[in-house]
Amino acid sequence: MRRVRVSSHQSPVHKLGDSQMKLSPKFRVAMTPSLSPRHSLLAPSVPEAPSDSTPLIPGLPDDVALNCLLRLPVETHVSCRLVCRRWRWLLANKECFFTHRKALGFSDPWLFTLAFHRCTGKIQWQVLDLTHLSWHTIPAMPCRDRACPRGFGCIAIPPDGTLLVCGGLVSDMDCPLHLVLKYEIHRNRWTVMSRMLTARSFFAGGVINGRVYIAGGYSTDQFELDSAEVLDPIKGNWQPIASMGMNMSSYDSAVLNERLYVTEGCVWPFVASPRGQVYDPKTNIWQPMSVGMREGWTGSGVVIFGHLFVISEHERMRLKVYDRESDSWDTVEGSSTPERIHKPFSVASIGSKIVVVGRGLHVAIGEVESKGCCISGANTKKQKFSIRWQEVGNVPSEFRDLTPSSTQVLYA
Repeated sequence: MRRVRVSSHQSPVHKLGDSQMKLSPKFRVAMTPSLSPRHSLLAPSVPEAPSDSTPLIPGLPDDVALNCLLRLPVETHVSCRLVCRRWRWLLANKECFFTHRKALGFSDPWLFTLAFHRCTGKIQWQVLDLTHLSWHTIPAMPCRDRACPRGFGCIAIPPDGTLLVCGGLVSDMDCPLHLVLKYEIHRNRWTVMSRMLTARSFFAGGVINGRVYIAGGYSTDQFELDSAEVLDPIKGNWQPIASMGMNMSSYDSAVLNERLYVTEGCVWPFVASPRGQVYDPKTNIWQPMSVGMREGWTGSGVVIFGHLFVISEHERMRLKVYDRESDSWDTVEGSSTPERIHKPFSVASIGSKIVVVGRGLHVAIGEVESKGCCISGANTKKQKFSIRWQEVGNVPSEFRDLTPSSTQVLYA
């Protein structure tokens, strides 16, 4: 059986970019401003550099000054671009700003959270600058008005600064979508990509060696699928891969040791054992997930230090780690997630850190630390871990009615 994861501080929400975007004729966004030829996505959107020779920062070579300005927090750009024409050229256009950062090798983490309003169901992306801990918005995602936010498959390709939103479900018609949208942080825009081979919702996904794999989910009339496919982001085409061998939708998934692990989860109380499958792209073969792994996978997982960690939805939201040798789960030393993190929640990882986004978009960051190995009862070694949590303050009050659906990390 499948289980679907269905104090206020004043803090400004800054705009990461404008709302101009190119839309597929099938989609619309309310109140989209008209595009002048200069800002049309069919023409270059980076403005020409001013022709004057005024230095960016008096007394500094321009290359050194540029390196300094590219470190300015995005929330300061509105005021900083008033300094002079050359500062405005650099800071008024986010594509220009992030393109220069990419060229110089800047790579700071940004937390992208797909959220929806609990009353209206309106979908929106909220972005947290994890370096300066400030919130921002991005152009609205071109999707159907009544799309079910949990039906999407959101997959990040962090080094490329690219986010894919695949499939989905039109909630008033139970109709799955072929939709594939791509957001590029360096260009700050959405584009419509080649659609998937099969329309699906509530499916698994992951990135292995730069290729995007998706599997299972629901098809038309809510029938579970056994098909899977892979996307080459460079060529932009989808290709079928081996069938899963069983029809199942996804509760959670993770990429571990270059394999895609998919679990359908289970309904509490556990009246039936959950199912799970593991895909190896080298052999193009699916295999059943081990019993201990699938039965203990009771929450949202991330991979850190080559180990699968899960924040459980049933065990006081404690963090646990999977031990492959014993096919069992061990509780990680440390406290549960902070009290303000309420279900439903979504998770992501950054290096040795776990980021949890709860209801109201309250955010907590946990630092995972390896404690070395210990000897278990079966005279086998187990690696032990601990976690230390820290809350991120200054959550905008208008987020109180938002519920997270998916959380991804991009670098720019």
